[in-house]
Amino acid sequence: MATLEIRDLHVTVEADNATKEILKGVDLTVKQGETHAIMGPNGSGKSTLAYSLAGHPKYTVTSGTVTLDGEDVLAMTVDERARAGVFLAMQYPVEVPGVSVSNFLRTSATAIRGEAPKLRTWVKEVKETMERLHMDPSFAERNVNEGFSGGEKKRHEILQLELLKPQVAILDETDSGLDVDALRIVSEGVNRVRETGETGTLLITHYTRILRYIKPDFVHVFVGGRVAESGGAELADKLEEEGYESYVKGGASA
Repeated sequence: MATLEIRDLHVTVEADNATKEILKGVDLTVKQGETHAIMGPNGSGKSTLAYSLAGHPKYTVTSGTVTLDGEDVLAMTVDERARAGVFLAMQYPVEVPGVSVSNFLRTSATAIRGEAPKLRTWVKEVKETMERLHMDPSFAERNVNEGFSGGEKKRHEILQLELLKPQVAILDETDSGLDVDALRIVSEGVNRVRETGETGTLLITHYTRILRYIKPDFVHVFVGGRVAESGGAELADKLEEEGYESYVKGGASA
């Protein structure tokens, strides 16, 4: 069983000619097949956690550990983390001019699997997955995210998720900017991956609306760069009713 373990993680970032600590001792364990929702107000460090796990050079880990099946994730380069099974769906997916979606997907699958997928079965797999995500087949020949709408970019992220089958999927505000129909389609894609039981999911969000479609096993309230409270799906209902104010005040007084 694949397990991502985060222990006492501290992370800083350079901003305004000063070093600022964003993560202040994060502890979290995500096991294969589990879905963990990370919820919290703006500026609490949720996205910093996501990008630190993926290896973004902007963020500096000053102490703590991150392991995947006992292997030191922090010692890996960005591409090594991806090959090890760490997947990040970005809040703002970037454009990659000159690289088609089909080439990008097959190259990524080859790197992860260690060999190129057989072309005939791969084309069929991509086509069927795109159909489930209501993506026009012509998108396969377009450059990655170039000219895509916000919803199309998010569907492309989930297309990658379904095809690459990572051990740990970090979804950074995947619901951001989606209309009701796109949110449902994207959520269905995430649920298909969850149902395989092979992927641990870390779902980062401000709002509970995506949790109406994707039912978390655990909910963690993230405030001030650390986990302030953890619970089951009922904790999301509490946040919907009461918001984050009590946690923010508690963190400030602490």
